[in-house]
Amino acid sequence: MKMKVRAFTLVFCFFTLASWGQKTTKTENIVLITLDGLRWQEVFKGADSLMIDDTGMIKNQGSLLEEYWDVDPLKRREMLLPFFWQTLATEGQIYGNRSYGNLVDNWNKMWFSYPGYNEVLSGFADDERINSNSKINNPNTTFLEYLNKMPEFNGKVMAFGSWDVFPFIVNEERSGVPVNAGFDLAEGEDLTEAERVINRIQQEIRGPWGGVRLDPFTHHFAMEAFKKHKPRVMYIAYGETDDWAHGNKYDEYIWSAHQTDAYIQEIWEMIQADPQYKDKTTLIITTDHGRGVTKRTWTSHGASVPEGGEIWIAAIGPDTPARGEMKLKGQWASAQIARTVFQLLGMEYPDEKAGELIEEMLK
Repeated sequence: MKMKVRAFTLVFCFFTLASWGQKTTKTENIVLITLDGLRWQEVFKGADSLMIDDTGMIKNQGSLLEEYWDVDPLKRREMLLPFFWQTLATEGQIYGNRSYGNLVDNWNKMWFSYPGYNEVLSGFADDERINSNSKINNPNTTFLEYLNKMPEFNGKVMAFGSWDVFPFIVNEERSGVPVNAGFDLAEGEDLTEAERVINRIQQEIRGPWGGVRLDPFTHHFAMEAFKKHKPRVMYIAYGETDDWAHGNKYDEYIWSAHQTDAYIQEIWEMIQADPQYKDKTTLIITTDHGRGVTKRTWTSHGASVPEGGEIWIAAIGPDTPARGEMKLKGQWASAQIARTVFQLLGMEYPDEKAGELIEEMLK
C-alpha cells in the first residue's frame, strides 16, 4: 500500500510539474471567498421589496430605506454591493442572474452548508456521504488539499472561516491546510500586535451563535495572515448572512452583506497594492446554497425549499475577461470552481468527478 501511495505521489508531482512547464495563464495566486447563504436575488436586485420595510424582520421601520432602497433594482444592488457593481461588473464577471437565463446551481440536492462547501472545494456533490452538517472529516479531497500536497504550494495554502465546521470540511488533519475557524485564535510565538488584539476581543465578544463567530474576526485574522505569511492560496468563508437570515433578521442580513462587500474590496485593494499579488491573482466569490423567496421561506433552505439550490459566482483576475454581468443563457454550477482554479493556475484538475471548466472565466 505504501509503495502505491508513493508511486501515485511521484506520478502526480511529475504531471503537475509538466503542466507548469506549459503554463500560459498569468494567475499565480488564488483567493476564494464564500458568503454563506447570500441569495442571488440580493446580488442582482438589491434589497427585497417584500422584506425591507417589514417590522417583523427589521428592528426599526424604515431603517433600511435611505441607504438601501430605490425603485430601480440596478441602483439598489449597487447601494447594497458597491464593490460588486462598480468593480466586478466592470473588470470581472458575475454569473447567476436567472432573469437572463444565466443559471448557477448546486449539483448536490441537500442545499445546505456542508454539502455546498464540499461541492465548491472538491468539485463534485457527494449526497451519499455528505448529507449533514456534522463535524466529520471530509472523505473527499479538496482543491486546497491537492495544492498543499504539491511542492510549489506546500505551506502556502490557508483557510479562515466563521463556522466551526470548516476544519472538518477542509479536513485539516489529513490535508495539512491550517484552518482558523469558529472561535479559534491566532496561534504562534510571532503574533502581530493586531492578532493579539483580535484574539482578546474575540474572547470578549462572543456573538449570538454558538458555532459561528462574527465575520470581522474572520476577516481581520485573514488580513493579518496575508501580510505575515503571503499565502499563494487563501480561502475565506464569511458566515453572518446565513445566520442572520435563519433568525429572520433581514436588516442584519442586509448590513452584513454590505459589510462583507467592503471586506472583499479591502482584500482586492490589498492584492492590487502588493507586487506578489498584483496582476497575478484571481479572486473567486460564491455562496454555498440559496434560500427561499417569500416572507415565510426566505429564512430557510434545504431540499424542501425549491429555490435552495439557486446560487451565483463572481470572478476577477488577470486571465478573466471583463464581461461584467453575464447575460449569456446557460447552466453553471459551484462544482465547476475547483477545476477552474486549477486551469487558472495552469494545471489539470486530478479528480475526474469534478465539474467541467468554466470556460468563459478564462481568455
